[in-house]
Parts: sequence; structure tokens; C-alpha cells
Amino acid sequence: MTPRHLRIDFISDVVCPWCAIGLHALEAAAARIPGLVLDIHFHPFELNPDLGPQGQDLAEHLMQKYGAGPEQFAKTHEAMRQRGAELGFTFSPARTRIVNTLAAHRLLHWAGEAFGPARQLALKHALLTAYFSEGRDVSDPAVLLAVATAAGLPEAETRELLASDRYAAEVRAIEADIRRQGIQAVPAVILDQRLLVQGGQPVEAFEQALREALG
Repeated sequence: MTPRHLRIDFISDVVCPWCAIGLHALEAAAARIPGLVLDIHFHPFELNPDLGPQGQDLAEHLMQKYGAGPEQFAKTHEAMRQRGAELGFTFSPARTRIVNTLAAHRLLHWAGEAFGPARQLALKHALLTAYFSEGRDVSDPAVLLAVATAAGLPEAETRELLASDRYAAEVRAIEADIRRQGIQAVPAVILDQRLLVQGGQPVEAFEQALREALG
């Protein structure tokens, strides 16, 4: 069977749980369509661009931003945990802080530009696992270096990038352009540069959208 390639533009943050769910649901949906190959391109969307380098306690952050108390937080986490488990992804209770993600997005931008979509996808998965499954601080340069090199990025160049502000302006410009297009929440998944799917949709919804995009 001749492979059918489909471009996917995936707008998301690495500390967005529904983005993790959406990515895994999208990939599960693609696996249901024989011969389909997704060419996924990740684009940055910082949920909290003004968050300081020290981050913030997650429960405190959710209360301030969404008014979610401990009971609602626990309920939401359990719903996400179940969705994740269905898709083979683990949400660990070890995740207790929300962190700044500019450096992670700079890495992802570089990975896509210098090494292509496959390496960028590997890094994206590694960052999501590090934060959500392992409770690691994905704003910490040492953590980012370890995650990036494990995903196949060269150590010396990664270390140099993290010690600089390289690609910060590019990331912020992309984010501004995305918001000008009217996208205010993530994940926002654009299929074939024309069909938009928003949110951490079920596998069936992504499958239907993929089949529609394929025509």
C-alpha cells in the first residue's frame, strides 16, 4: 500500500494536559487508517507566558486562574488520568508545579527547524512524559538537556542553545501570529492546513476528521 502523508499543524503547550491527550488520541486515530502517515509540525502556545522562572504551585495556580478548588482539581485530574490510561499515557500525581515553558518551546522550534518533524515529535513526547508522567521540571535547563539528548538532540548544541535566548523572539512571534488568527485555547490541531480540530477530542472524533481531510 502506498503511504498517504497528511500534514498536521499541532498548536500546544508542554504543560497542557489536554494537549497530551489530544496528541495521543490523534496518533491512535491515525493508526486506524491503513497507510496513513502523519507529518506533524508543532507550534508554540504558552498558556502562562508571564510565569516566572520559579513556577507556581499547581493547585494555587488553578485556583487563581480558573477558580478550581481542591475537590474540582482532584476530579479533573482523575478524568485526565483515565483518558490518559485509555491512550497508554500516564498522568502522575508527582506533578505539583506549573512552570514556564519558553525554553522548552525554543528547543522544539530548533528540533523542527534543524532536524525535522520526526525528531521534533520525539522531543515533544519526551517533554510531555517528563512533565506529566515523571513530575520533572521542564523549565530546568538540566532537565531539558537530559530530555533533549535522550530524544536524540546533540548535547553540545543543546547546552549552548539553553544557555542563550536563541529562538525566543521567533517563538513569541509565532505565538502572536497564532493568537491573531483567533486561536485562544489549545490543543488546536489543523489538518491539511484547512480543517481545525480543537481540544483533547476522543479517538473517534480525530479519526473522522482525518478521513475527511483525506477526502
